[in-house]
Amino acid sequence: MIEVTQRPRVRSASTRAEPALIGFLRSLDWILMLAAAALVGYGLWVVSGITRFDVPGDEDYFVVRQGFAAAVGVVGLVGAAVIPIDLWRRYWKFVYASTLALMIIVFVAAEAVRGSKRWLDLGVIQFQPSELGKVLFVLAIAGFLVDRTGASMRWRTIFAVIGLGAVPIFLVFLQPDLGTALVYAASLFAVLFFVGVRWRQLAVLLAVGVLAIVSVLWLLPAAGVQVLKPYQAARLTLDPSADPSGITYNLDQSITAVGSGGLTGRGVVEASQTKLDYLPEHATDFAFASLAEQRGFVGCAILLLLYLLVVWRGLRVITGATDLYGVVVAGGLVVGFLFQVFVNVGMTMGVAPVTGIPLPFVTVGGSSMVANLVLIGVLQSIHARGELGRSST
Repeated sequence: MIEVTQRPRVRSASTRAEPALIGFLRSLDWILMLAAAALVGYGLWVVSGITRFDVPGDEDYFVVRQGFAAAVGVVGLVGAAVIPIDLWRRYWKFVYASTLALMIIVFVAAEAVRGSKRWLDLGVIQFQPSELGKVLFVLAIAGFLVDRTGASMRWRTIFAVIGLGAVPIFLVFLQPDLGTALVYAASLFAVLFFVGVRWRQLAVLLAVGVLAIVSVLWLLPAAGVQVLKPYQAARLTLDPSADPSGITYNLDQSITAVGSGGLTGRGVVEASQTKLDYLPEHATDFAFASLAEQRGFVGCAILLLLYLLVVWRGLRVITGATDLYGVVVAGGLVVGFLFQVFVNVGMTMGVAPVTGIPLPFVTVGGSSMVANLVLIGVLQSIHARGELGRSST
């Protein structure tokens, strides 16, 4: 009689890892993921309309480039989602140094375009480091503050974090890129708010900020000290009717485009402001105005509702975070994202200064697309940590 012994089954590494992978996928905020995917898809559709006549003989030129950027951004999203959020906190000094390096390298390697040094030519694409810096900036500053939670209410700590934040803000301002510098400043204020700085201290900081703006725009120029370039000052103090054929031409054409769209828009072919290039920068700074002309109130409302969905889910990430670092990072990123939407949409209608801030997921520009998808990935990492933490208790 032959006795047969049964060999024990050995589970492969992939089989052992499968439950962890499934658990991680279940811990993601799929509503946020779908909202981001919808924004990418809707943005590509918008770009296909507003850039159809920009490159003769190649209607899909900008759509293909934007789609490539979205693919790179998806890789960045996945990478940011799987990196443990604690890793950013632990190595915040390295993240901060990397942010500064990205800001400095443009002064050395970038070529001046329209008087600005913002873009690095990587051959296939042009990369704007300050866009990715919007995410890295929050990750680094939050790491510094959270490590000093006990002293975060002291003015010494507040001044220290403002000093840390002022360096990359100043470097971006020197490029010059006033709009992105303002986004960094808004994110810095949000980080201070979410870390628990007292209302009285925030009020003092806000008052100082307002005084600084008034000084830069009016007090210092009256004393003969020009901080901003003439075109930057003109943009911030813009009156649409001041000089319709000169400095206010873009804004005047933008307001005309928004108003002519009506309820459902004029369509791609009949949108003369966009098609005939009466509206300059219709695929970048004034993409929302082109959307309003082509697709009207309905098309704009869909986009704004998608933004609202992302902001809502971002706020849910804040409330579900299991540690202070997650709260502060999520808060800084969501406020920075909302600030960009508010200023870009507002400037196309003359209710916010023209600062060159891109419209997330819509403005033609690969760097902005990649940075915003990485932002979604960081929010997913914070949400997944919270969900996995609650499921293990």
